[in-house]
Amino acid sequence: MGTLQNKVAVITGSASGIGKACAELFIREGAKVTITDLNETSGKKVAEELGGNAFFVKADSSSVEDNKRIVEETVRKFGALHIAVNNAGIGGESAKVADMSIEGWKKVIDINLNGVFYGMHAQVPAIIQSGGGSIVNMASILGAVGFANSSAYTAAKHGVVGLTQATAWEYATSGVRINAVGPGFIATPLVNDAMDKDALHYLETQHAMQRLGKAEEVAELVLWLSSDKSSFATGAYYPIDGGYLAK
Repeated sequence: MGTLQNKVAVITGSASGIGKACAELFIREGAKVTITDLNETSGKKVAEELGGNAFFVKADSSSVEDNKRIVEETVRKFGALHIAVNNAGIGGESAKVADMSIEGWKKVIDINLNGVFYGMHAQVPAIIQSGGGSIVNMASILGAVGFANSSAYTAAKHGVVGLTQATAWEYATSGVRINAVGPGFIATPLVNDAMDKDALHYLETQHAMQRLGKAEEVAELVLWLSSDKSSFATGAYYPIDGGYLAK
């Protein structure tokens, strides 16, 4: 029997990258999974590939109403909600603070930070109603350190860590565990499509393992935090970064 047998999960931003890897692993471990993404074509394709235990909902993680709808449609489809992985995010505009557009700042904060709050706002009551469970919020190594020309992303990911810690305290005795994951630079479209060969090589050298991470490696940590095997883990930030933060 799988680690997540008879569990129902929502994974935002799961049409590609880390979210997709999480969805694939969750399905293998017995869960029923709602795939959410703005990319309807890719999202539907992922759900179809994963079979009858996967269900696609087109949604914008920065929308309050969409986050409510994700939960409502999941409970309607599968009868409960036990796990939420708030993974949707963007890299956003690259610029120094004084040069960044106000619109660029707001967009990153709206998707990467507000979206996690909106997600949990809808998810927590449903998880409690379902008998308890786990929420995993996707932060980053930039939830612990800074990175030049990425002030909005860094601020949002620091915010995700703080939001995770505060919310974990609020619901620890209600049967909801809430943790954050901090990936290093992972070989996903978010990174690969934004970098040339030289930039990617530089990023590799910033990790002790001298390589980028794989989405599947992050998914294994998310699986553990989502399962009952991590029953005493809440309010924590778990880097998975090939040694990036060790320098």
